[in-house]
Amino acid sequence: MPVYQRRTRIAAPLERVWEFHSDASGLEALTPAWMHLEIESVRGPDGEDDPDELVSGTEIEMSMRPFGVGPRQRWTSRILDREAGETTAWFRDDMVGGPFPRWVHTHRFVADGDETILEDRVEYRLPFGPLGDLAGVFGGVGFEGMFRGRHAETKRLLEE
Repeated sequence: MPVYQRRTRIAAPLERVWEFHSDASGLEALTPAWMHLEIESVRGPDGEDDPDELVSGTEIEMSMRPFGVGPRQRWTSRILDREAGETTAWFRDDMVGGPFPRWVHTHRFVADGDETILEDRVEYRLPFGPLGDLAGVFGGVGFEGMFRGRHAETKRLLEE
């Protein structure tokens, strides 16, 4: 299965970077405008609407319409695991009912002094069965611009 990875150093402490990524507003802030992302609902594991924190079991229903072309693509992002310690933190989400048959995204944060190493790792499978599998090795090319932009925006918003 193809994997895309990106790592960036953020000149901000782990606690600040982790807090930013622990709320749906962080997702909205980091998604490029050309994707036309809409967060339709956020539901905590206990059914609470708009919880303060994205914990394990939280589901985010969203849609996007890249470049404003075609019908909106809808899916649910589900927080599978989440853990935070003194020097590392991470969470993993998957895509339910979305454009990718498989999408598991691990967000990892590692303290390095007063800075944080941000790592994104996505295991994915492209649509269209065997044709998508053949093209899967090139999928990272499509993700590169989006994740480069997300990491640059994280730096812009959080660096002191």
